[in-house]
Amino acid sequence: MTTGLVLSGGGFRGVAHIGVIKAMEEAGIQITHVAGTSSGAIIGSLYSAGYSYQEILEFVKGVNLFSIYKYAVNKPGFVDTAKFYQDFKRYFPEDSFSELELPMSITATDVLKGSLKVFTSGQIIKPILASAAFPGVFTPVKIGSDYYIDGGTLNNFPVDLLRAECENIIGVYVNPFLKIQIEDMKYSYQVLERAYQIRAARTSTDKFKDCDLLITPEGIHKFGTFSLKETDAVFELGYQSAQKKMGEFADRISK
Repeated sequence: MTTGLVLSGGGFRGVAHIGVIKAMEEAGIQITHVAGTSSGAIIGSLYSAGYSYQEILEFVKGVNLFSIYKYAVNKPGFVDTAKFYQDFKRYFPEDSFSELELPMSITATDVLKGSLKVFTSGQIIKPILASAAFPGVFTPVKIGSDYYIDGGTLNNFPVDLLRAECENIIGVYVNPFLKIQIEDMKYSYQVLERAYQIRAARTSTDKFKDCDLLITPEGIHKFGTFSLKETDAVFELGYQSAQKKMGEFADRISK
């Protein structure tokens, strides 16, 4: 039986994906295909490479997203995405999709052509970085002759990439869209984040019905895209939310 795992974008909230993976491991669910966008591409690729939830959590805690040594110089963005390459090289020493244990699909957006790109082969690190390059914060990533940014710009929840491939789909969506007040947006990056959420919601919620198991961690809206200090709390939200549903799903697909 084929079971796909689809992990949405959501910035730092993507740590909840790791908690879901822990719940899946405990329930004995075997994933055969993975697709992810942005933070979902990072977590999904590490999972596809065979890393445990503990190892993935360790990676996330060890990467300093806003180190002064990674600020961009003469590039369009505050943080130079390319400077994260060595962080990922330690976990993907061969830098190739072919070395993964599970087939992985990663979405990114061609910022010049305005088109979606799905990466499934070739080098893997640059597509991961491109998929997670939140516009305006992280610099675009050059792959070949093209430049790519966050896959969530055009496909934040790539259920469609696996629906035809898999009998069952587990979807994890960590980019909630709730009504807010103007007082909730005190900084420019919060306006940018809100615009991202609006765009993502319009293209993602229609895909919920295509998931055989949908996990939207309760309370995840309390954490922002760049809420970097609450790693364990976000991880636990993902774990608890998945644990409530995982047992029943595991029983269903084993019959």
